[in-house]
Amino acid sequence: MYDISTRERALALVAQGHSLNSVSKQTGISRAAIRSWQERITPLPRMMPQPCCLCGPTPEPPADQATYSYLLGLYLGDGCVSPGMGRTGYFLRIACADSWPGLIDACAAAVEAISPGGKSWRVQAVGCTSVVGYSVHWPCFFPQHASGKKHERRIVLEPWQQQIVDANPWEFIRGLIHSDGCRITNWTTRVVAGVTKRYEYPRYFFTNKSEDVLRLFTDVLDALGVQWTACPRSGGAFNISIARKASVALMDQYIGPKY
Repeated sequence: MYDISTRERALALVAQGHSLNSVSKQTGISRAAIRSWQERITPLPRMMPQPCCLCGPTPEPPADQATYSYLLGLYLGDGCVSPGMGRTGYFLRIACADSWPGLIDACAAAVEAISPGGKSWRVQAVGCTSVVGYSVHWPCFFPQHASGKKHERRIVLEPWQQQIVDANPWEFIRGLIHSDGCRITNWTTRVVAGVTKRYEYPRYFFTNKSEDVLRLFTDVLDALGVQWTACPRSGGAFNISIARKASVALMDQYIGPKY
């Protein structure tokens, strides 16, 4: 990214009669870039630096805090931030199962709403689609970004993130359920008057290996009055189960099944 003064100096050399090849060697700027500046000296809008509300002169949380709370839940479940190859920016990737196209659309809308660039795209893999956004500012929005797997390092929310989650708890829970959770129908049998009857009931599960992410999830459930139980799974993961009728009704009111 070259500033206007650099572009003007290169074009001034061309105007003095120097060839594009000569100007390129003197300045280290490619001939293709100099040639394009002869047609348009100002950068395209998509090349202009995008402002960031978090690292600007007056740091402020994202304006759309409800959407950010949802995207934070998605990131803590199935998201990652990684540096771009040979570039200064970062990629945010949220993996979404192809079984839930509505989830993919909701994730893309959230990435576009929070990204300073306002864009996202989708990368198809076997059985899943990664919603991707590019920005130099993703580490500002997700300071939990670091090398290594989430369950092998500490995950703690910054005070401004905690304030957003406290103000938008259901969006945060919805993001976590959409990433690493589900709503299923459980069943059991009971003998009534000598007859075995089958009973079905809805239940929510959230599964994660990170004790910190699990604690964030259950702390918000506690604040919302949702009852839950925990049970270990193979591979070191834990299931958080929500099965009480009143709690499931609350979850159904604000979360519901994936779509």
